Amino acid sequence: MSTCLILGASRGIGHELARQYAADGDRVIATYRRADNAANLAGFCARTIEVDLIQATCVPTLARQLAGESIDLAIVVAGISGPKSADLAPPEPADFDAVMHTNVLVSMQLIPLLADRLVATRGKLAVISSRMGSIGNTTDSSWWLYRASKAALNSVLKSASVELGRRGVVCMALHPGWVRTDMGGPGANLPVEESAASMRRVIAAANRSHNGRFLNYNGEQLEW
Repeated sequence: MSTCLILGASRGIGHELARQYAADGDRVIATYRRADNAANLAGFCARTIEVDLIQATCVPTLARQLAGESIDLAIVVAGISGPKSADLAPPEPADFDAVMHTNVLVSMQLIPLLADRLVATRGKLAVISSRMGSIGNTTDSSWWLYRASKAALNSVLKSASVELGRRGVVCMALHPGWVRTDMGGPGANLPVEESAASMRRVIAAANRSHNGRFLNYNGEQLEW
């Protein structure tokens, strides 16, 4: 039985990943942001941790909560889309700070905290990115703040893969597809159950050769 840490499991993709891993017999530790999210996770998670990942206190809080825990897989799911934009409209500073903090800084704070635990198990690290963060595949300017944040997250993951890959950890950035969640909206073409199941297959199949890759939910390699 593996121990899976899902960071940002209150709802959507994170919640479904936690549910599926637990259903398959893995030991799941899941973080949630608000107390009213706890009941949604307590029924199937071995442990739940209330922590707001965008707050400065998240690192010491998680360090205390994870003391003595062995982690085989960590998935950083937390993310926001920010405001929709078009025609190179400049973002409001508050929107910029919120999107970059959640989509980039959170991972930069969490990865160092998790590094030694993942090295100890020769485990795996995945961050939920987006195809919209692909610089090579950019074809329009919509959602450019979100795109910039996911491109930055990809850079963070790639940098981490260099250091952690030397120590036996497999690191990857995953595009979950356009998923029917609160964030993806009702018009999205992929059920959350299918997205989560597909990414789980990609993670399970990943080996040292996949370290530092940007992968679609179906396993296809994406251009940075």
